[in-house]
Amino acid sequence: MNALRSISLRAGAVLLLAVALSSCGFQLRGSNGQYQMPFNSIYLGFAETSPLGIELRRNLRGGDAVIVVDDAAKAEAKLDVLSETRGKSILSLNSQGRVREYLLTYTLVFRVRDTKDAELLGPTEITLKRSIAFNESQVLAKESEEALLYRDMQTDLVQQILRRLAAIKRA
Repeated sequence: MNALRSISLRAGAVLLLAVALSSCGFQLRGSNGQYQMPFNSIYLGFAETSPLGIELRRNLRGGDAVIVVDDAAKAEAKLDVLSETRGKSILSLNSQGRVREYLLTYTLVFRVRDTKDAELLGPTEITLKRSIAFNESQVLAKESEEALLYRDMQTDLVQQILRRLAAIKRA
């Protein structure tokens, strides 16, 4: 009886704490997917068909604060892609010398300039790595898993770019 009462008091206290935190407006910074950008418009230097550029454009347009423009001359900030590479290398071999694991990498190097071509953010490199187990008898499944991991890295990369853009301090 006493144990049941103690458990119900603890559960009530946790519930009360949860209600208090949610009612005060507490939320983690960036948890709603919106960031306060230090500029009103941006030009993205990605190719029109770049999956990374499309996802970044969609995330920026999702908020109300930033307009993505197609003309670099009309933008307050310009994101220049210096390089974007995907890689796949052997991570480990089994006892017969066959591949057991691969290491997938996705690297983006970019910079951000203002209307006068002054650097707001110098060349920045973001490298993401994921390992993937390989099995010769499941080649199709592993190719699908690889594509899924690259999509996951792309989403992670977009979020890191957004955080870096939001952290820019204007002069």
